Amino acid sequence: MKRIDAIDEIASHSKGTDSLLVVNIGIPCKEMHHVCDMPNNFYMLGSMGLASSIGLGLALSRPDKKVIAIDGDGSVLMNMGTLATIASRQPENYLLVIIDNRAYGSTGNQPTLTSEYTDLAAVARGAGNKNVYEVDNPEALRDSLSSVVNGIIVVKAEPGNTDAPVITMSPEVIIKRFMDRSSQPSR
Repeated sequence: MKRIDAIDEIASHSKGTDSLLVVNIGIPCKEMHHVCDMPNNFYMLGSMGLASSIGLGLALSRPDKKVIAIDGDGSVLMNMGTLATIASRQPENYLLVIIDNRAYGSTGNQPTLTSEYTDLAAVARGAGNKNVYEVDNPEALRDSLSSVVNGIIVVKAEPGNTDAPVITMSPEVIIKRFMDRSSQPSR
């Protein structure tokens, strides 16, 4: 499975569930924007390693909304403390999807440590997370997204990027659009 396949599955699920979606910096943002741009999507244009933390904070402040954060292996390796914080809070409305393609895709596909010995699902479990799942194909991801309410899904993917175009919205537009959507009362 390629990262774009995982992003396509997450976009379909998010759209169907009206979830708030926080997307990791770099090419994953561009790919999500290209596949399924929605006001519910928050595209990070900076702050590598913080998609999972921003998603957690959003889930804690909006317990009435389903929140999904997409992070990459490189970003989670940069901010491993987030896994312990997620375990300590365990919000019922928060799902972290880590797309582990064993590479820093946005900077040229240099290998990350998950290409060697680091197992992010084991790290997440070791940090105290009870609901940790691993998938390696689109069908399994689709099934997990349908059945898993909260926790962490680690998606094993191949390294590589698409030619998704640059997001032309300004950061100001991205945040205003997302804030307008994420601050609305639930229906």
